[in-house]
Amino acid sequence: MLNLISWLIGIVCLILAIPFQLPVLGLGLWIVLPVAVIGAGIGALSSRNGGRNLNILVIVICAVRLAMTGGTF
Repeated sequence: MLNLISWLIGIVCLILAIPFQLPVLGLGLWIVLPVAVIGAGIGALSSRNGGRNLNILVIVICAVRLAMTGGTF
């Protein structure tokens, strides 16, 4: 059950992170990043790794994008 919740959080975060990759909307990634960390924490409590791995992927995508622009834009 925890893996399913983690998957749902990861999918929602991934869908939200895609439009935030645009230069004007980059600050929205600061909202997606902590939610994905919570999803990864929930996935870590599960016996399976799929949801956790999806959230880690979203965290990496958001972190790389924020690092490239210095945390803004």
